[in-house]
Amino acid sequence: MNYYSTNQSAPVVSLREAVVKGLAPDKGLYMPESIPHLPEVFFDEIGRFGLITIARTVARAFFGEDIPQTKLDEIVADTLNFDIPLVKVEDGIYALELFHGPTFAFKDVGARFMARIVSYFVQEQRQEEVKVLVATSGDTGSAVANGFLGVKGIRVFVLYPSGKVSDIQEAQFTTLGKNIVALEIDGTFDDCQALVKSAFMDEELNLQMNLTSANSINVARFLPQSFYYFYAYAQLARQGISTDVILSVPSGNLGNLTAGLFAKRMGLPVKRFIAANNRNDVFREYLQSGKYTPRPSVQTIANAMDVGSPSNFERILNLYGHSHEAISKDISGYRFSDEEIQSAIKGVYKGSSYLLDPHGACAYLALKKGRKASEAGIFLATAHPAKFKETVESCIAKEIEIPKGLGAFMKQKKQSYPLPRNFAAFKKALINLS
Repeated sequence: MNYYSTNQSAPVVSLREAVVKGLAPDKGLYMPESIPHLPEVFFDEIGRFGLITIARTVARAFFGEDIPQTKLDEIVADTLNFDIPLVKVEDGIYALELFHGPTFAFKDVGARFMARIVSYFVQEQRQEEVKVLVATSGDTGSAVANGFLGVKGIRVFVLYPSGKVSDIQEAQFTTLGKNIVALEIDGTFDDCQALVKSAFMDEELNLQMNLTSANSINVARFLPQSFYYFYAYAQLARQGISTDVILSVPSGNLGNLTAGLFAKRMGLPVKRFIAANNRNDVFREYLQSGKYTPRPSVQTIANAMDVGSPSNFERILNLYGHSHEAISKDISGYRFSDEEIQSAIKGVYKGSSYLLDPHGACAYLALKKGRKASEAGIFLATAHPAKFKETVESCIAKEIEIPKGLGAFMKQKKQSYPLPRNFAAFKKALINLS
């Protein structure tokens, strides 16, 4: 399958080029030329299938023309070596737990898949070392860093906003060493993302280096996230629930929501989506007014959603032919304050003993607000609560246990390079550290 740019003024490219380039030369995001529709029989029988069988079916639809099936099946199985359970929280409300991977966050799925795809293409083409650039507001950095750790022929640069990620999140990508380099930027996530985009537009850098991005701007990062939407539906189908299914998604850079919209376009019989926002709610404002006004992000306790200029908004516009009416028909949006999120963590734990992280709590609140009585609602629990230990403990007035795998990161020494939010300084560091 070929991929085109959302800005429509760059050449159409192969999957390999789209993955290795990351961003199109006209600054647009790559989109598949067509979105395959899966057969009805697949959805009729989906309740009988496991995660890997479902993911392989979806992966073949997108990537099967470009990667040998045996290799693609191997990549999928290797990526998804953990479960993604659907847990009932209340009547009609379920949590899709996306935090059972190695870094305890939903981004393990896309990051691990992308690492294996990039490695495959690098080895196939016998390329020189590829430099992966990734901006993170929290969980992306740890998932990408751990997904690429030790992969031959790849060097990863993680840009993160100083003082604006949790201690555990920071430890997950600043203590690894080897082929992982952490750049601590004096700014916001939006500043980090702007530096990554500027790097791709810099002719000198691109002549010197093989650059690619591991943010959800990369098709190999966001498309695999559609896997778990199908699996969530399959788990409901096993319980005899297959109609009036809605999904609430914590929304920051909008890659996760976009993957869900792709799943719907592929035939997944879900009714609609809810975009859950914290105070950074430019997408919610667009849904309500039709006007998109990006602005600097503000810091909240749901830090992975602290995005004021979401990259994947372009993909959503493109997917719906720039029709605000069509977008707002499929998606509604809600915004919640830190205080409301904290109250939800406390209330749900008290009421059902289910422990939420701030992002899952935001999605839970949106689902409670937007769900009709007849609907089965799934909200995405995108990170383990222990990644936000202090925040969660202050809500429930109780100490929570840190999983062994998560606690191991905290014992290692931090290695990072402080930088101003200045492209010239970033460029120099990139060259010197390569």
